[in-house]
Amino acid sequence: MTRPAPEIASPHRRFNPLNGEWVLVSAHRTMRPWQGGTEMPDDTIVVPPHDPDCYLCPRNLRASGEVNPDYQHTFAFTNDFPALLPDGIATHESESALFQAEAASGTSRVLCFAPDHDRTLADLDRPGVRSVIDLWCSQSAELGEKYPWVQVFENKGDAMGASSPHPHGQIWASNFLPSHVSNEDERQRSYRASNGTNLLVDYTAAEHDQGTRVVVENDSWLVLVPYWATWPFETMILPKRHILRLPDLTEDDRADLTDVLKRLLVRYDNLFTTQFPYSMGWHGAPFLNESQAHWQLHAHFYPPLLRSATVRKFMVGYELLAEAQRDLSPEQSAQRLRELSDTHYAKAHSVHVT
Repeated sequence: MTRPAPEIASPHRRFNPLNGEWVLVSAHRTMRPWQGGTEMPDDTIVVPPHDPDCYLCPRNLRASGEVNPDYQHTFAFTNDFPALLPDGIATHESESALFQAEAASGTSRVLCFAPDHDRTLADLDRPGVRSVIDLWCSQSAELGEKYPWVQVFENKGDAMGASSPHPHGQIWASNFLPSHVSNEDERQRSYRASNGTNLLVDYTAAEHDQGTRVVVENDSWLVLVPYWATWPFETMILPKRHILRLPDLTEDDRADLTDVLKRLLVRYDNLFTTQFPYSMGWHGAPFLNESQAHWQLHAHFYPPLLRSATVRKFMVGYELLAEAQRDLSPEQSAQRLRELSDTHYAKAHSVHVT
């Protein structure tokens, strides 16, 4: 690996205005030898188009005893083992501030991206990706009628704890704003009160002008490695105009989101020629009656891989006890992703072989 330029190699801290935390950037640490733990790439295992033992494949029996329909596109259902239940049980109130608890209620759903057991979101064609985006939007709109917070997310790959190899995401809706969301809400609200403008709208414009951390873009969206990124190849997807929530996306917004999402995911897979693991999710304005003008829709992607398909970033030691730290600069990460092909490595290989 090329040694970083001196101004990049020098350790420094960067501030994240979206959560109020700092990250230590130590780009020179990518030069250190590695004899630690490694991952087994998921694509070393042959995955069939349909697995009769998979709980998410069409026509298969789930653990709950329900049978999946013969779905041809996307499919959503209530999780058989949900983290949230519709009726939260009141907790015992304590007089001590040291022992606080409150009831939590909601629902958890599974979102199958396609009937194909062997095709990740990066493998789907553009109509398939668009179907997933439409599902995100429709599910968010439906659940937002009842719950103030709707969290759309995906854990891809064993390295990120995916419980099934069948490509799928989840959506958890709750009667409360989770901690990370409350933090973003407070920071964006404070920024608007102080500046009269929207934090992420201003940030997107500034990143577009600089360009050094931009990975891909089109008329409606910008994909970038955040200035304050913690994970090695962390990215954000940001709209170029002010949008509050997923259901607010227009036809053009959805078409352009299909484009940048596909291009990002292909680049992720191409980076280390592997099925690139990550956790991703959407943050948008809570479904509350009062004004949410301080909010801006955005997606976070948190991939763990650092050096190769087998070497990941571990958030341990200093990260757990002091503050987040990264081993290469966001500018380096963005440049590597930006320079990758829009053609998936598996397809490029098949064309070459033919």
